[in-house]
Amino acid sequence: MEGEQLEQAAEQAGILDSFINMREEVQSVSALTKQALLAAMGRGEEVPSSAAPLPAVLVFVQANPVVISPKGKRVFDWQLTLENGDISSGKLAVGKALHLPKDLPTGYHQLSLTDGETQCDCRIIIAPRRCYEPADLLAGKKLWGATVQLYTLRSEKNWGVGDFGDLQQMVAHIAQRGGAFVGLNPIHALYPANPLSASPYSPSSRRWLNVTYIDVSQVDEFIASEEAQRWWRQPQIRDALHQARSVEYVDYPQVMKLKSDALKLAWTTFAEVPEASQRKRDFRRFVLLGGDSLRQQGVFDALHVHLRDLDLGLWGWPVWPQTYRDIHSPDVAEFCERYADEVEFYLWLQWLAQEQFSACYQTSVELGMPIGIYRDLAVGVAEGGSETWSDPALYCLKATIGAPPDILGPQGQNWGLPPIDPHVMKERAYQPFIDLLRANMSQCGALRIDHVMGLLRLWWIPAHEHAGKGAYVRYPLEDLLGVLALESQRHQCMVIGEDLGIVPKEIVASLRDSGVYSYKVLYFEQEKSGVYRAPDHYVTQAMATVTTHDLPTLRGYWEGGDLTLGESLGIYPDATVLATLRAEREVSKQGLLDALHRHHCVPKSVGHHAQKMSMTPALNRGLQRYLADSASALLGLQPEDWLDMDAPVNIPGTNTEYPNWQRKLTRSLEEMFSDAWINRLIKDLDRRRKNA
Repeated sequence: MEGEQLEQAAEQAGILDSFINMREEVQSVSALTKQALLAAMGRGEEVPSSAAPLPAVLVFVQANPVVISPKGKRVFDWQLTLENGDISSGKLAVGKALHLPKDLPTGYHQLSLTDGETQCDCRIIIAPRRCYEPADLLAGKKLWGATVQLYTLRSEKNWGVGDFGDLQQMVAHIAQRGGAFVGLNPIHALYPANPLSASPYSPSSRRWLNVTYIDVSQVDEFIASEEAQRWWRQPQIRDALHQARSVEYVDYPQVMKLKSDALKLAWTTFAEVPEASQRKRDFRRFVLLGGDSLRQQGVFDALHVHLRDLDLGLWGWPVWPQTYRDIHSPDVAEFCERYADEVEFYLWLQWLAQEQFSACYQTSVELGMPIGIYRDLAVGVAEGGSETWSDPALYCLKATIGAPPDILGPQGQNWGLPPIDPHVMKERAYQPFIDLLRANMSQCGALRIDHVMGLLRLWWIPAHEHAGKGAYVRYPLEDLLGVLALESQRHQCMVIGEDLGIVPKEIVASLRDSGVYSYKVLYFEQEKSGVYRAPDHYVTQAMATVTTHDLPTLRGYWEGGDLTLGESLGIYPDATVLATLRAEREVSKQGLLDALHRHHCVPKSVGHHAQKMSMTPALNRGLQRYLADSASALLGLQPEDWLDMDAPVNIPGTNTEYPNWQRKLTRSLEEMFSDAWINRLIKDLDRRRKNA
């Protein structure tokens, strides 16, 4: 396919023919890239078309006109079934549009058209205008909270990785000090069979939880099992737990081995619990409600562990024996029957994780936190995980998503995540997106959407190609925002969109008008003149934060440690680019220091020449004060800055070169919240937020 036919097919598939590159020039997408992406979507030379009178789904905003124009010169009988079961019907003349009432309730309704021989069904989604916003924000209050990478938390009781027990402690500490929320990294399901695949942004499934976060010490059956308690008291186990807690980086294989051994002992006890008991009934109900998705997750985890033990596919299902790559194969069915107990064990782990996470959120509610817990939704799933194994037709497995080259990442980024096919998602009436939101808006007061521009477009990269040889592919923004607003209101879960980087103009107003809160990072908040934006000029409908998981801490930024580390890891092979970044950093530091003095966030005794200043407690406090005074409705503070840490938790563009997603906090929760300086800092920031 080439020429006009190729251009037409690419346009209909949503492949954009150009983009703005790192030099701010319009760069055309090559024909080879378009051909490769069309092949990844399974689209050949024929431009697909549908003879159906209606698409699978239509989305309208409540109180707007609901006008539907079927294709075809036929007389139709129509029937509208509302979500509550109410039915209305009528006849539609040839070539006429159907005008439904403007006061239809929000929800998922079903429209059926028949012409005597065939029936066409279309889901009608009526969405609210805006996402949910907590009452305190609507009243103009300025809220703050802590944003944590859960695995980094240290405590006297955890097993070498932050867990849901630690989260419950963190919630209590933040609530007692006036905080409104605790923000989390994605807690999606990862890989019990492969603990080293630890990136929370490359999950196996976004619909289920990471069982590594189970607080084993709080599991009823672990406490009740005499065998488990004898195991736990063994000197070698106590030593192993001490070692796991004390190391600077999470030792995922050791942690998972300890937790797996303990939970298998507890599982034996749970198996003996009577079926009539409330606890066993609660588990059975969880499995029933989880449906096929939960069952598939349990089967995947059990099979993955089984094949790993046989040395037959550690990475994921694309390298498993051929007979196991199809979830519907006879061999998978035989495995499920033969190893039913192992499958049920992993269903039980999901239940434990859900119960403990739910308890954390309930604690936040009981303590009166306006938001409580906010979760983070990763932009995609890994190629070798359970979601792609369970539903490969939803994903384009011959492409991945990432980012084109830019000044901070001159090589571009390939995240290794296969994209969801927007056409398949629409054919399924957006049910995959609905299910995803429901899973992630459960038991939380806010949901942060990583790379929220993915609602409009994603950078697709053909398989085995360099990140620069990709193209943007469109997604149905307005439809997805409608579904997002509907699920947000139903779950009373506000939405924060991570909108950093290159943000297309067409998405800014849409996000704002839909009630999605923006994400403002201190380092980037500069006016066109280069002057740092004054606190009272920050966007109100936003969350302000010093940094993110992909950026340096305050100390790391001020000392340029991220640039030095990036140079040593080969991220900046061009010395000119690195020199430019270092020069820009010095200018930015001076701008920040000037802003701190201008807005009285540091004492007058603090120096005025950034290049001559190291990071000090006064400077650290001043930078956090600056954001605390901002007009943004939400403020996210990270413990790394309270602890004056320098090491990043993740360096984009690296894999094995740096221990990403492993670095712990330098002090335990007990030590951190007993520190007089930290408590004075938090008290000061809380007071400033209340006066902002």
